[in-house]
Amino acid sequence: MAIAKPGARPANPRFSSGPCSKRPGWALENLAGAALGRSHRAQAGKSKLKQAIDLTREVLRVPAGHRIAIVPASDTGAVEMALWSLIGARGVDVAAWESFSSDWVTDIVKQLKPEGARSFVAPFGELPDLSQIDFDNDFVFAWNGTTSGVRVPNADFIPADRKGLTICDATSAAFAQPLDFAKLDVVTYSWQKVLGGEAAHGMLILSPRAVERLETYTPPWPLPKIFRLTKKGKLNEGVFEGETINTPSLLCVEDYLDALNWAKSIGGLDALFARADANARVVADWAARTPWIDFLAKDPATRSNTGVCLTIVDPAISTQSREAQVAFAKTLVALVEKEQAGFDFGSYRDAPPGLRIWCGATVEASDIAALTEWLDWAYAEAKAGLVQAA
Repeated sequence: MAIAKPGARPANPRFSSGPCSKRPGWALENLAGAALGRSHRAQAGKSKLKQAIDLTREVLRVPAGHRIAIVPASDTGAVEMALWSLIGARGVDVAAWESFSSDWVTDIVKQLKPEGARSFVAPFGELPDLSQIDFDNDFVFAWNGTTSGVRVPNADFIPADRKGLTICDATSAAFAQPLDFAKLDVVTYSWQKVLGGEAAHGMLILSPRAVERLETYTPPWPLPKIFRLTKKGKLNEGVFEGETINTPSLLCVEDYLDALNWAKSIGGLDALFARADANARVVADWAARTPWIDFLAKDPATRSNTGVCLTIVDPAISTQSREAQVAFAKTLVALVEKEQAGFDFGSYRDAPPGLRIWCGATVEASDIAALTEWLDWAYAEAKAGLVQAA
């Protein structure tokens, strides 16, 4: 049944899961203080990089004993750096339940191939059985499945007296979900996620246990220059003071500083959590009253509050071939984008066909509410077109 086209569009129609929407009130003029045209090794550049590390510690509440580094190649580079530098000292378990964590399975099981590697993989929408993890081994996992909308609810399943290291890809969780640093030895994320920074820069956070591993273990494979965190068997302290391994964009650094200062101005980490939770609640309320859509995450306790993934459950659509389901979802998204009422909210290419709405802290709840009205309209339009074609 056709419904009337909504009268109002989101003030900010950007719902991409990465790069994510800029913070409310962002303007290019906010970056006027960037140390452009200066060396990142000069005092002007180094001070900006050190400030980014110090503000990260403050806003993210990173314990004093953990080290923080800015590294190349976004979250992917940070995870790869950790895997290549740390694993192989003991067995390693890796869990995956979506696209990017599946990449870490490939890296470990098929590329690096350390002795005693095991993988635990669950389908989209579910977590693997984490009770099977052997914490005498190292453990690699994503806190939040960016392409499935499934997260671990907490770190209670990780024992405090573990013998292995925990390596956590937290890129769509950091600044939106509480991270238990006491249970995490390596934490990685990228600037372009929850705080809406610019791409290509990653963060690597190491516990004292991870530092000890770096200083007492040499992996059996060659390490590319951009992965090397030690010199002569000791941690390269400069990397954790802003002396980046390769040249960073100081414009991107300034943008990250702007995002961190915005986070402080609205109340810090708790305010960021609250904004993401409120945004996800708008989607949950809409899904509860909308019969054709449902969460991909089957267990409400594991549903993400950032990359919220939804699947079309109307039997008229869900019983068709995957190709037909993909085409229908793309038609729905295209109708909304044509009206400039929402951009980049289709499901990830490997995920079940549907929607993925970014609900991180830089998005406004009122904009998500407006988007849902356009989704209802677009669904009715797309289904009417399907009926006519039949």
